[in-house]
Amino acid sequence: MASEHVRLLTRFLILLALAATAAHGQITLKSPSWNELSEHDRQVLAPLASDWNSLDAQRRQKWIGLAKRYPTLRPDQQQRIQTQMQEWSRLSPDQRNAARERYKSLKSLPPDKKNEVREKWQEYQNLPPDQKRELAAKPVPPPKAPGAARPPPPPPRTPARPPASPAPPSTGQ
Repeated sequence: MASEHVRLLTRFLILLALAATAAHGQITLKSPSWNELSEHDRQVLAPLASDWNSLDAQRRQKWIGLAKRYPTLRPDQQQRIQTQMQEWSRLSPDQRNAARERYKSLKSLPPDKKNEVREKWQEYQNLPPDQKRELAAKPVPPPKAPGAARPPPPPPRTPARPPASPAPPSTGQ
């Protein structure tokens, strides 16, 4: 019985040590500064150079992973990524956060809604450039709150009552 407790306690301590090591590994994720990147990575990630040292470790790792996969991409994919990085680097922090939130909300849509969004995006992509600029100049309407698609129902009606009739005059008897 005592040896069983010792064995369980030992296992628990080993698991605790492993968990602490894993947590420490996540916290101290290698996050190289711009100057510590390889020449190849700096070349691929050049549009992010001015922001690189302010990115958190997780985002840096994401971009480094992209730079490592970059040589395996087709030229049109490489060009698209370069364009997207340039556009991203021009966004303000608030615009970047808004874009991340839109991405998260789109990612959580049900499949039929995702298809609807894809179709609308394709329609937009097929518009002539002047129409795209015209749409971009219009202010974006605020998003509707969930369930706010319909106006609230009117208050319940109470049945109409006839006016109260005056009391008959008293005859004084």
